[in-house]
Amino acid sequence: MSQAVAFGAKRGSDDKPGATRIPKAARVKNKTPAAMQITAEQILQEVTDRQLEKGAPPPKQPIRNEEELRDYKMRKRKTFEDNIRKNRGVISNWIKYAEWEAGQKEIQRAESVFERALDEDHRNIGLWLKYAEMEMKNGQVNHARNLWNRGVTILPRADQFWFKFAYMEEMLGEVGKARQVFERWMEWEPQEQAWFSYIKMEMRYKEVERARKIYERFVQVHPVTKYWIKYAKFEEENGYLAAARNVYERGMEFFGDEHTDESFYMAFAKYEERQKEFERVRTIYKYAIDKLGKEKCTDLFKAYSQFEKRHGDRLAIDDVITSKRRLQYEEQLALNSRDYDLWFNYIRLMEGHSDVDLLREIYERAIANIPPIQEKRYWRRYIYLWINYALFEELAAKDMERTREVYKAALSTIPHRIFTFAKIWIMYSHFEVRQLELNQARKILGNAIGMCPKTKLYRGYIELELELREFGRARILYEKFLEFNPSNCTTWIKYAELESILGDVDRTRAIFELATEYPSMDIPEILWKAYIDFEVELEDWERVRALYERLLDKTKHIKVWLSYAKFEASIEELENTRAIFGRADKLLKELGRQEERKSLHDLWLTFGMTHGDEACQFDIQKEKAKRVKNRHLPSNEGGATEWEEYWEYVFPDEGTKAPNLKLLEMAKKWKKGNEEALSNV
Repeated sequence: MSQAVAFGAKRGSDDKPGATRIPKAARVKNKTPAAMQITAEQILQEVTDRQLEKGAPPPKQPIRNEEELRDYKMRKRKTFEDNIRKNRGVISNWIKYAEWEAGQKEIQRAESVFERALDEDHRNIGLWLKYAEMEMKNGQVNHARNLWNRGVTILPRADQFWFKFAYMEEMLGEVGKARQVFERWMEWEPQEQAWFSYIKMEMRYKEVERARKIYERFVQVHPVTKYWIKYAKFEEENGYLAAARNVYERGMEFFGDEHTDESFYMAFAKYEERQKEFERVRTIYKYAIDKLGKEKCTDLFKAYSQFEKRHGDRLAIDDVITSKRRLQYEEQLALNSRDYDLWFNYIRLMEGHSDVDLLREIYERAIANIPPIQEKRYWRRYIYLWINYALFEELAAKDMERTREVYKAALSTIPHRIFTFAKIWIMYSHFEVRQLELNQARKILGNAIGMCPKTKLYRGYIELELELREFGRARILYEKFLEFNPSNCTTWIKYAELESILGDVDRTRAIFELATEYPSMDIPEILWKAYIDFEVELEDWERVRALYERLLDKTKHIKVWLSYAKFEASIEELENTRAIFGRADKLLKELGRQEERKSLHDLWLTFGMTHGDEACQFDIQKEKAKRVKNRHLPSNEGGATEWEEYWEYVFPDEGTKAPNLKLLEMAKKWKKGNEEALSNV
């Protein structure tokens, strides 16, 4: 049977045998394209929009009896367990699992899931918070309290735990328990926000005396002037004016003249001004200006000028002085426009004014005076004009585009092929980092290294990458740095320290090995010491001994022997220590280094006394050197016949000098006997 017959269609006269007949309703009569084309995406979007307009709920799984519910729960739990089994470190899977169990009113199961998650990662703060939130939502107050206690015990520096713990107790009306929580927290000396929260809680219950005691403890734990000011304002706001003045006076005694900043003096003066004590205000301002100096307290002097404007004529006098000083600076600059120190003083004078355009004009005039000689020593002061200009645009004018243009202009002015200033390159890159332009910052430092490589540039670039935690980039930079200057032992040590911090012991050893094999290292002793200290930290004593032996093959310096002996003594290897002392003594004796041998014997004797080695003490005392005055005839071309005296050490085991020592002792005894005989006569 054909398809047409199956559809019940009749064959026409022009239908071909075996062809499928199309119904009339499905035939397209007009095949010309429509004026507005509709795509499948538009149709699907329209369907979605209409469903949202009607508020169609998402599809639900109907559950008709308890057996289907158990089956549903089993399948959900299996899904959650499978997700956890795939990646146990993803805490969000644990939290979803536990919240689903809590939604099913399976509180014990939810607690079990949370506990398993805590066993997996007990330092996850969000996990603790979700767990406690679940307990509080379900009315498990004691469970939540126990959970907070566990949290603050395990993670005492997590401020959120303490905040929520105290908030929960306060919401339950347990003010005493909330106070106990804060007291436990204050024992850890947290940041200022914790103290302020404690004070606010006490003030909610009108406990002013308790809040005052908390402030007293707070300003002792955090001795910062702004907190003393806050303490004084607290007393003032609560009507204790004498107590507020007392706080300011105690603060001045506490910080002294060296550590009291201008903000404290200004706050004290403004307090007295609010109390209409104008003579006290003047006294405070004058005292502060005398102690700090006008250059260091521009804001204070400005406040003083404003005060005098309201209650006197100080501002007019100050304007006259400023105008006069500006005229003096202009006259001096007309004589010598390249006196950069004079420009700095002029700029400092005008920094107190609010006219940004005026100060910008002074900066432009200053940087226009380029040093005529291309030698770095003539450019050192000049380049700081550019740096201050850029900082002014960034911090004072808040114009980031102009700041960027200032840095670019400064770099275009410096003759980098002759000399450069790494400081301005690094400051420019840090500015771009503050603007979140990391690629631009890297490009700046890369151009600097390519154009004029310097040690400071490499180090600045590496520090930037380390602060960004880009350790791979830091490794590459260290390798380039070592290619640039392989004789700098500090670079090798810093590179090895980086690998050590990252836990790659093999790479650290490889770096040290390459460094020790390099023939022309600038300070090889520091490199060897760092290598030995690294192995000592790993407590690999055999490698430490091997390093000392290799170092002794390169040098026979007394410090190496002494360090080797101290190392063996520190790990209680007494026999090895004695052997090292013996080897060193034998070598120094052969080389004739008397003073170094004397130092070795002193340390050897100290070792014997420390470890109770009486035989060692006896041997050293027996071989103890004696300081002897000797004479020799200097060999010079003038043929001088005057003998020069000098001191030397003579050891008993040196056979060539022992008879001379004995003869000298006999001569001293003979001289002493003659003096006694003459005294008797």
